[in-house]
Amino acid sequence: MPTPSSADNGTLIIQPNYMKLSITMIGLVVFVYALRAGQAVIVPILFALLLAMLLDPVVERMVKWRIPRWIGISVSILFAMLFMAGIGYFIATQAAHFSEAMPDLEKKWNALGKDMQRWAQGAFNMKRQEVAEAVEKVKTESMEKGGTLVGQTLTTVGTLFAFFFLLPVFTFLILLYKHLLLGFIARLFKPERHPQVRTTLKKLRGVVGSYLMGLILEAGIVATLNWLGLMAIGVQYALLLAVISAVLNLIPYIGMMIATALPMLIALATMEPSAALWVLALYAAVQFLDNNIIVPRIVGARVQLNALVSLVAVMVGGAIWGVPGMFLSLPIAAMLKVIFDHSDGLQPFGYLLGDDQPKSPHGIFTSRSKAAIRPPVQPG
Repeated sequence: MPTPSSADNGTLIIQPNYMKLSITMIGLVVFVYALRAGQAVIVPILFALLLAMLLDPVVERMVKWRIPRWIGISVSILFAMLFMAGIGYFIATQAAHFSEAMPDLEKKWNALGKDMQRWAQGAFNMKRQEVAEAVEKVKTESMEKGGTLVGQTLTTVGTLFAFFFLLPVFTFLILLYKHLLLGFIARLFKPERHPQVRTTLKKLRGVVGSYLMGLILEAGIVATLNWLGLMAIGVQYALLLAVISAVLNLIPYIGMMIATALPMLIALATMEPSAALWVLALYAAVQFLDNNIIVPRIVGARVQLNALVSLVAVMVGGAIWGVPGMFLSLPIAAMLKVIFDHSDGLQPFGYLLGDDQPKSPHGIFTSRSKAAIRPPVQPG
């Protein structure tokens, strides 16, 4: 139904629903465009906000120990950046060793490609020339896209340097001006809403901080399991592949598929084809343990997001901000769930993001209406 509104002269104006929907869609398009246009600033700020939530309990503990706030912030950020730099250095050094073996791997992949050509000729009854033309077409397209890929890589490297420069700066300032930001939020609400806002912010910090710690612990467990399994199979560069898989595992569903393909290609190029099947079985088993045991007990205890919302959030984050958006999608969704759960009128959206599915579809729409028409209990 059209919704009425009043003009300044008291005249009642009825706005059609299609007009409200059109305004909403235009606003959504402008909002998404603004997010994409401001990626260079917004993404580091969001990462800094998450890191600040993670480090805030440590900083507050140091303040209680009579350590100046700016010193506590500096020490916390320093250790966090050293930890990330250590992981980056490890991946870079392992990748350097991997690149040294690329010529040998390329020869083995070429030999594997010829074997697959012969198999395709026999299986699909194709002529050798047709298969060779198809392979050559793929190579040509790959070379044509090589220049674009190099340009994107250089841009990404520049963005990474800017990101690691801005991240500690933004994190330091957010933690330093924490009370100023909280005062600003308090002035956005009426005094009678302050207890609810205070409770929401407190739970938001606790949930997001614990959620991020859970993700870090989950990544460590997944990396260890994959490393041990790849070592048992005999796959080269097992530790590097395990760390990469743990990082990609932070991107639900999509990241794990990419992480599984990498060691399978290494196994096909350096070992028997059966080794690739063992790798597939290993990653499937680790993913099963991760989804059914590790995540529910370590990550899911902090905040529960259903699989549908998680996948949609990852796709939306990737469409707006690329790979950084995929990493940010789940923490942002977790923050939105906490805000929705503690905001009047937004609880249905928090319920939609969660995983508290009704056990039975019967009575979903009738239970609330029956409760509404139930006569009140008379005292005495």
